[in-house]
Amino acid sequence: MLTIDNTSGLRHALQRHRDNGERIAFVPTMGNLHEGHLQLVRRARQLGEVVVVSIFVNPMQFGANEDLDAYPRTMTADREKLFAEGTHYLFAPGVEDIYPEGLEVQTVVRVPDLSETLCGSSRPGHFDGVATVVSKLFNMVQPHVAVFGEKDFQQLSIIRKMVADLCMPVDVVGVPTVRDEDGLALSSRNLYLNEEQRAIAPLLHRTLLESRKAIACGFDNFLQLESHARMQLLQAGFIPDYYAVRDARTLRAVVENTEEIAILAAARLGSTRLIDNVRITLNPASDWGMLATR
Repeated sequence: MLTIDNTSGLRHALQRHRDNGERIAFVPTMGNLHEGHLQLVRRARQLGEVVVVSIFVNPMQFGANEDLDAYPRTMTADREKLFAEGTHYLFAPGVEDIYPEGLEVQTVVRVPDLSETLCGSSRPGHFDGVATVVSKLFNMVQPHVAVFGEKDFQQLSIIRKMVADLCMPVDVVGVPTVRDEDGLALSSRNLYLNEEQRAIAPLLHRTLLESRKAIACGFDNFLQLESHARMQLLQAGFIPDYYAVRDARTLRAVVENTEEIAILAAARLGSTRLIDNVRITLNPASDWGMLATR
């Protein structure tokens, strides 16, 4: 595995692979890698002959009350994990490489509508930072395919919309959420949970599963379902940010022609913000029958 910290060096290294007709698969990360990230790398290896993983803690997506300096940097451990997974290139640029003129004068990529709901409501500007840095990384790496986790379902939706709207020649592939044995979605944030909070945390996923089961059984009062779920989470010790039943394509309210429903949640346990989601595909032959659940 070769570690490269600048765009020109990366493009030079990748050019010979392009000349050989090899497919380049890309996994963008902010480091502090866990099993969920490694699953993305494994999927990338299936999709391309050359795997590039980036590690960049993006200051543009951190809000005023979010501590950028506290985000864990574990480059040595991350490099070892990526090497063990057969990664070909680690792209590890600095802030000066990504934003050479500073954030204040950086062109911003904004995906309207999708960025303004759910996490976008409580973290204004966050998805502008995500879309901007992913756009820049796509232009730097120029991959054929890019792999993202489905745990951050809103982020995945925004990246797909950005790629479609800007005619980027990148296939965006989502990978199912990797979970611990008790159902908790793997996340770098889980490290901040104390022992008591870690025991409570899996309830978020169980609540989502209960809501999905209710819809599968024909329950279609989504406002009542959301209210009941939020109350369950509050009683368990969570501080819910949102709990929403949405059209999985638009992330807006479910309508008559909705083909897939996403149930999405974000809630805090202490100072740790957890997100998760599940989805259900509607059977067109019946009102709420299910073809598939995810």
